[in-house]
Amino acid sequence: MAFLSDTLARVKPSPTIAVTTRAAELKAEGRDIIGLGAGEPDFDTPENIKAAAKRAIDEGRTKYTAVDGIPELKRAIVAKFKRENGLDYAPSQVTVGTGGKQVLYNAFMATLNPGDEVIIPAPYWVSYPDMVLLAGGTPVVVQAPTQTGYKITPDQLEAAITPKTKWFLFNSPSNPTGAGYSRDELKALTDGLLRHPHVWVMTDDMYEHLVFGDFVFATPAEVEPDLYDRTLTVNGVSKAYAMTGWRIGYAAGPEALIRAMGKVQSQSTSNPCSVSQWAAVEALTGSQDFLGPNKALFQRRRDLVVGMLNDAPGITCPKPEGAFYVYPSVAGCIGKTSAGGVKITDDEAFATALLEETGVAVVHGAAFGLSPNFRVSYATSDDALTEACTRIKRFCEGLS
Repeated sequence: MAFLSDTLARVKPSPTIAVTTRAAELKAEGRDIIGLGAGEPDFDTPENIKAAAKRAIDEGRTKYTAVDGIPELKRAIVAKFKRENGLDYAPSQVTVGTGGKQVLYNAFMATLNPGDEVIIPAPYWVSYPDMVLLAGGTPVVVQAPTQTGYKITPDQLEAAITPKTKWFLFNSPSNPTGAGYSRDELKALTDGLLRHPHVWVMTDDMYEHLVFGDFVFATPAEVEPDLYDRTLTVNGVSKAYAMTGWRIGYAAGPEALIRAMGKVQSQSTSNPCSVSQWAAVEALTGSQDFLGPNKALFQRRRDLVVGMLNDAPGITCPKPEGAFYVYPSVAGCIGKTSAGGVKITDDEAFATALLEETGVAVVHGAAFGLSPNFRVSYATSDDALTEACTRIKRFCEGLS
């Protein structure tokens, strides 16, 4: 339409939402659909957090708050960063937004000028490049293939940096791959960043508490203190605390940047939901006992899915370090034809035929910047995962 902005034409709708929508349509038609597209835990928000929200309502804490977070939540975030990451921040260095997505978006809107570049490792969360484009910047995608465990190398990062680079956007463990950078791997990247003082670092640590086995989470400003003054460390309560719908994300960084982000938020949404903020205070300061059992549950599901998908002909599925996703390659399926007569020309054709012919909804790899792959979210029941993987294997066995 002629009256729509040119900026809007640069971005595309979320592919993950599109898959979820199509799966819901088929389900409404009576199809037996297993959705593996949504990135949210399948269990409920812990009772103590829900109780805190109810108290906030009963106590009338339902009015406007400070634009970028109540003091109580900022203090809880300061304590969390000190306790879990060894990072010292003042409340004035903390911002709270309506989910981690808004925090990232605020940072880009506050800092990017036309021509500024943002380095984004791929596979990436689908929203990263489009948020950069909306803010007027230029995404610079660096691909990390299956062979490197979906992790970029220091040489790749070095080669991507130009005088126009403003941000390096870092996500570990990753959505969509679950790949996590060890402390040594991260130190190798931060050593390179020290040589380029004009490059700032933006982390997305949303899956910090969902790491498996002997893997130990680390974040850039923790690994390299000399990057502290040019790092925005982003996190939130959505994934670890099963609070996706509460919409609370947060970040800490240099005070001038935090003020600028607050200015953006003051002219867009104003404060995050007051009740959700009080729930988040309880999430960060209350009992953390459920985190261990939840992590063990996700690790068991990861092992189940990885094992079953690697039994499917044409599929190779690495075992990730964290999050609740796997990102299998379907290179061995490309060029074949499905039992329903669909030519598998790429990963989108694979995912579309899989949904239409078996009722399993996944997101194709091109949406995340690396093909030929697809993403599975294993944040659902063991029974559903077993049935879905059985159907995927049957689908692959039917390719000719």
